[in-house]
Amino acid sequence: MLRVELRPARKRQAGLTQRHFEQGQVENMNPHKLTCWKRRLLAFAVVCVCALAATGCNKLRARDRLNKGVAAYKGGFYDEAAEYFKEAKELDPTLMNARLYLATAYQSEYVPGAPSPENVRKGEEAVAEYKDILQSDPTNLNAIDGIGSMLFSMASNPYSPSKFEESKSYHQKHIQLRPDDAEPYYWIGVIDWTLAFRQNREMRQSYNQSHPPNKQVKDSEALPPSVRGEFASNYGAVIDEGIKNLQQALTLRPDYEDAMAYLNLLYRQKADTVESAQERDALLKQADELVDRVKEIKQKKAGTQQTS
Repeated sequence: MLRVELRPARKRQAGLTQRHFEQGQVENMNPHKLTCWKRRLLAFAVVCVCALAATGCNKLRARDRLNKGVAAYKGGFYDEAAEYFKEAKELDPTLMNARLYLATAYQSEYVPGAPSPENVRKGEEAVAEYKDILQSDPTNLNAIDGIGSMLFSMASNPYSPSKFEESKSYHQKHIQLRPDDAEPYYWIGVIDWTLAFRQNREMRQSYNQSHPPNKQVKDSEALPPSVRGEFASNYGAVIDEGIKNLQQALTLRPDYEDAMAYLNLLYRQKADTVESAQERDALLKQADELVDRVKEIKQKKAGTQQTS
């Protein structure tokens, strides 16, 4: 009987691997296959070199765009500067200065209080750019402060308490990173005064509109009991937070006259939350003393500048 011997099918030879070198099989390979492999390796090396060269060129071009953008920015040509910074960012996304300058250029174009859609768009672009920076660098203080400042400007018109609160949150982030900086404490105090003062004014206006002229309350007078209770309930904690932060700013920088000025204003808001006339007078006295202190500092600085 005819016997047929079955042999396993020969497997297709795999590509050249480290195993071939270890087992000394390179010399035994088909010369044609070895030549093809060398060509592929050379082509791959050429691609890598070209990619590295392109990356290097892009970085150089990005630096060039950044420098041109800075020159345009210093000249006040913010639109032109923004275009250069956008190109620099596209060429080299890791170039952090280009991204920061782009956000700053948008912010410089924003006009606080102007309600036009174009102006609002510039503000939103600045905030978005700063937030994009924080995605890759969460501790970037320039971006943190930039957002805080931008949101504060945008919150005024139209009036937006939520934007003020969001602005405050970024100043609080700054404090978490650099607790010895006085500025973020100051800005929290400014925001808290802005919120409290706005509510105080609106409540006085509402009260006066519903009462005859002889029973209306003046700005310098204490709030009526019914209004005072509501104001204290809604904004007492906000006022206390602002006072605490401004006091901390002054602890860190004792001659911080702007912080003194807003602390004076917050003491006056605090006076509208207390029931006791004696306590109100004490708070108003503290406020007046701060006003006098600010005047002294300004006069001292003016005298120093004249002598120098």
